[in-house]
Amino acid sequence: MRQVLILGGTAWLGRSIASHAFAHGAEVTCLARGESGDIAPGARLVRADRSNPGAYDAVRRDWDEVVELSWDAGFVASALDALADHAAHWTLVSSVSVYARSDMPFADESADLVEPDDLAQYPDAKVHAEMLTSARVGDRALLARAGLIVGPGDPTDRFGYWPARFARGGRVLAPEAAGRHVQAIDVDDLAAWIELAGRTGITGPINAVGEELPLAAVLAAARDAAAVESETVTLDDETLTARGATFWAGPRSLPLWLPTSAQGFARRSDAAFVASGGRRRPLAETMRRTLDDERERGLDRPRRAGLTPAEEAEVLGA
Repeated sequence: MRQVLILGGTAWLGRSIASHAFAHGAEVTCLARGESGDIAPGARLVRADRSNPGAYDAVRRDWDEVVELSWDAGFVASALDALADHAAHWTLVSSVSVYARSDMPFADESADLVEPDDLAQYPDAKVHAEMLTSARVGDRALLARAGLIVGPGDPTDRFGYWPARFARGGRVLAPEAAGRHVQAIDVDDLAAWIELAGRTGITGPINAVGEELPLAAVLAAARDAAAVESETVTLDDETLTARGATFWAGPRSLPLWLPTSAQGFARRSDAAFVASGGRRRPLAETMRRTLDDERERGLDRPRRAGLTPAEEAEVLGA
């Protein structure tokens, strides 16, 4: 039986990877504090705080696959020191944020990376993690450069903002969509590919991204999934920024809205991902799954990304 160790595994993507690995017959162990969520059915939890000495003692043995989800430099380094020599295959979940430029559509894995000067910054930390992993694990390592991960349980609220917003109806504020794209991958599709990659020995850097879709198509899919009467009000970039709306994510944002100078961020090459067995479900299915989850969690709940109803009304009425 394959032995799979997930460093994390109780939160969103990690839990999904654990589920897929167990479904394919692996014995799955998750090393985590156990505070981020419930362990996937069939997996075994080893409780440990990775900042403590001896955190890896209970799992210091041979593994067919180790999956690293963290971007914390200390965690990445300590895990490699303890486990690299015991792993037949090592997957680092990285990010397309590692790339130095976002203005070049269809750039592949050979594109230049950011210089890891400030490890408190997410892109720098991910590049640093890739460098540590490659140096320690070599040709046994998969650097899974994930794009925008979406679907049920998304803690960032970026993608789910739109079906939830259309489900509330009324006047829906949206950015100009012409020339803009979204490249979102369903969390379960990403997890399924990571499991496949570990099982079949896929290695090297790979952009694990969704299909390139026009932003207009994504907004239309959100509206169609909601099936609630609404009116979309579109404002241009200058007006939105002047009224205090921000790009992409976070408070007071219009999620998925990117500056025109970042036209390549959501248009990375997916050729290597598809060639290595990556599959993506239809957008409408992911949107339905996301909306079901949003309704269960509450359409009016506080969010980490997007405009509050009051902020949206303020921008619309300014």
